[in-house]
Amino acid sequence: MKHSNIAIFVPHNGCPHQCSFCNQKEITGQAYQPVPEDVIGAVDTARNSLGDQTKNTEIAFFGGSFTAIDRSYMTELLSAAAPFVQSGEFGGIRISTRPDAIDREILEILKSYGVTSIELGAQSMCDDVLAANRRGHSAADVENASALIKNDGFSLGLQMMTGLYQSSYEKDKYTAERLAALGPDTVRIYPTVVMRGTELFDLYQNGDYLPQKLENAVALCAELLCFFEEKHIKVIRLGLHDSGSLHENMAAGAYHPAFRELCESEIIYQKTLDEIRHSNIQNGTAEFYVNPRSVSRFIGQKRRNLERLKALGIIAVVRQDTALSKYEVKARQYGINL
Repeated sequence: MKHSNIAIFVPHNGCPHQCSFCNQKEITGQAYQPVPEDVIGAVDTARNSLGDQTKNTEIAFFGGSFTAIDRSYMTELLSAAAPFVQSGEFGGIRISTRPDAIDREILEILKSYGVTSIELGAQSMCDDVLAANRRGHSAADVENASALIKNDGFSLGLQMMTGLYQSSYEKDKYTAERLAALGPDTVRIYPTVVMRGTELFDLYQNGDYLPQKLENAVALCAELLCFFEEKHIKVIRLGLHDSGSLHENMAAGAYHPAFRELCESEIIYQKTLDEIRHSNIQNGTAEFYVNPRSVSRFIGQKRRNLERLKALGIIAVVRQDTALSKYEVKARQYGINL
């Protein structure tokens, strides 16, 4: 059964720092602070479309540092959500927060209201990158908070960003390895986007920050996606959510509305190259077998993968094979039996 969230944004509330990249009003398209009635209304609206899927749905508070907001405001929002969980109708409550806004007292409060999942905005596990981007916490804070969360029985989610100011390919890979070692249940990966009205925008305009190119972010995040999946860690988000406000205020950076699809397509393309070498496919027409659900990823957006194969001298004929896994590719030279 597919997991889902009822997302309620609490934008830029509770965070004691202004990170270099952050302008959450523009990212979420929302400056309004929700009240308990908004929580109840969102749940009522969602239950009509969810039907019998509510038990696998969490009420999720995203967009700020939930455990750092005014305590009475936090508990008001949780009090509005809690009855839906306590009745057994919904699966739990998910919150996102800062690594340095977690302690045992906070966890006890969250547990009493039915919170089941906690996501930490780690962003990087390199202290120099965290400092350069004014995160206000350390990699050790991520480790300590993660241990507390897991020991208390919550589902742990970790969020990381690629292409941050003062980061690099090697540092992003290192961050992924450090996060995986903490044993999270889920991960979100966000390539850095330059938003107007941020310190990062000023750095970009001054030439002090060079954003990741989309193709480089895709190549890196495809590697990270494979890495986490091999560790049996679910990547529940790749890239920022699409919104009109994001398009209006984004100045630069690795953004695409179907970023995950680009990454999965890149994974399959690299698997295809491996299969070409393994099967000694020569120039000319060749048949490539993939899972039916992976056909569009094999072809690529705007037929990009087919065009790349064509540039290598190979005309690809796509076949379907339900026995193959998500990223698996089998090939044969046209006219030769498998």
